[in-house]
Amino acid sequence: MNSNEHQAPARRRFLNTAAAAGLAGAGLVACSDKPATATAAAKASAPALANPGEHASVHLKPGELDTYYGLWSGGHTGDMRVLGLPSGREITRIPCFVPDALVGWGITNESKKIMGQKADGSLKYTVADSHHVHASYKDGNYDGRYAWINDKINSRIARIRLDYFVCDKITELPNVQGFHGIFPDKRDPVDPAINHTTRVFCGAEFQVPLTAGDLDKHDKYRSLFTCVDAESMQVRWQVLIDGNCDLTATSYDGKLAATNQYNVEGGVKYEDMMSAERDACLFFNVARIEAAVKAGQFKTIGDSKVPVVDGTRDANKDPKTALTAYVSVPKNPHGVNASPDGKYFICAGKLSPTATVIDLAKVLAWFDGKLEKIDQSIAAEVELGLGPLHTAFDGRGNAYTTLFLDSQVVKWNVDAAIKFAAGDKNAKYVVDRLDVQYQPGHLNASQSETKAADGKWLAVGCKFAKDRFLPAGPLHPENEQMIDISGDKMVLMADHPVRGEPHDFIIFKRELLKPKPVYALDEFPNAIKDPKETGVFRQGRKVTVKMTSQAPAFSLREFRVKKGDEVTLILTNLDKVQDLTHGFAIPKYNVNFIVNPQETASVTFIADKPGVYWAYCTHFCHALHLEMRSRMVVEA
Repeated sequence: MNSNEHQAPARRRFLNTAAAAGLAGAGLVACSDKPATATAAAKASAPALANPGEHASVHLKPGELDTYYGLWSGGHTGDMRVLGLPSGREITRIPCFVPDALVGWGITNESKKIMGQKADGSLKYTVADSHHVHASYKDGNYDGRYAWINDKINSRIARIRLDYFVCDKITELPNVQGFHGIFPDKRDPVDPAINHTTRVFCGAEFQVPLTAGDLDKHDKYRSLFTCVDAESMQVRWQVLIDGNCDLTATSYDGKLAATNQYNVEGGVKYEDMMSAERDACLFFNVARIEAAVKAGQFKTIGDSKVPVVDGTRDANKDPKTALTAYVSVPKNPHGVNASPDGKYFICAGKLSPTATVIDLAKVLAWFDGKLEKIDQSIAAEVELGLGPLHTAFDGRGNAYTTLFLDSQVVKWNVDAAIKFAAGDKNAKYVVDRLDVQYQPGHLNASQSETKAADGKWLAVGCKFAKDRFLPAGPLHPENEQMIDISGDKMVLMADHPVRGEPHDFIIFKRELLKPKPVYALDEFPNAIKDPKETGVFRQGRKVTVKMTSQAPAFSLREFRVKKGDEVTLILTNLDKVQDLTHGFAIPKYNVNFIVNPQETASVTFIADKPGVYWAYCTHFCHALHLEMRSRMVVEA
């Protein structure tokens, strides 16, 4: 009997069995020759459901606040979702990559400048695919300054200011496609006195030709790993690598960044991408890379001025000078995550039923020439179930990994897994399994990606909802489930439908943030601080209209322009009371935006339609909200 059989999954529901069979038929499932995970099929275990009074409730009383913030990717909507947890209530959405009609993102001049424009002033992109969200650190915990989110389609990274919950910068990465994994460093790798985030690392998933002459030379396709400065949001450097990047992780000491790789073969067809039985977890020695850039040991690609260093296998065989190290892991891993104790990175196998535990101290030992082979840094490689993807932690030594094909979350103990891999077959590393509905992808636990992981709650995003919610046509929502992990057994507490397709998220205690309820007027160079400064100012055919709003009136009851004028309208909200937001819309001119208390925003348009246009407040602000208007008169 397989010594691992007692660890095998307890169930294979019909949809998971069918999925597994389909993948096996296509040669996609990599299993050992031991039958443990294949023979446990028919045993179905019902999910553990909460009994009233036994667990903390996800249902809050009126007026009660959540304990945690959750920052979620918005998926195809290209924004960041802000949730309260454990309730799962959506508090707001922060527009980033895609226009947003509520706030006028992509309409105002300020937002268009951040998003990126073509020469004619139109937006460079109007679609996005946001996947991963992470936040800035200090002393191994979140510091409440910034969060970052990626756009996979157009290789963009956006920064969110967490004092105002707004996007303030977007950077497009050069030389790459399919920018997927993202993670900030947790402290500076060069200066030990700097104990907060200074860099954000970005992995490019798709290998592409780097010169025009290589369009059909698939063996010339390459991928790059990118470092972005956390403050300036400028690209610092890139690393040319073998294979691709998927997700990203960073060590707590700042010395290492890593990406898992599922296509070391460099294939351009899916069957080629799965031909190797082992792929890699690729480590980057950040300090050495920065020293190489400083020493001028780099090249540039095309029109980009970004330094690119050589991180390929052939160029990094000597550990004492290597910039990179390739640790082999089983087939097509999907996810790399750092344990809260700072000791390990864990790669989940996806097409192998395994998770690989990598000892970071031994990776550093290899870079110092004290370890013969980099694969000796592998502390354990253990079976968990079918389709392992992503891993979270509870701060008590336990890891939680999603099993996509088994539709489960498996709870396992990292130290016990290391003992089992070392030969102790009595070490029962699997602690618990919980059925989820259905096909889970990302998961995260409260404070999981910090040294302060508290093991209270776990959220899991399930890619298929099927029968969990009222039917609403062919497009189903996804199902985000809340699980209580405070005890030995995981307990499913709630289902939350969400419009597709979100991916990753983080969960952290609310006291780590100090959001400001009102803007600082001086943050806006074009702010109009007194209604007396308002009016219509003409320079040839360019007209600037300066206005203020203060409930329930705009400072200008009427303003006149001429047909053909280029009009820039600047509006400052002079109200100082929190939650007193004003909107401003002009019919027939595609203008609608908001200004929060003490905020200034502007729009520019051509007054090409003579007539009278009632501009009005679109955001309820006062008992006389409906009467809050101004007239734009466009003279022929």
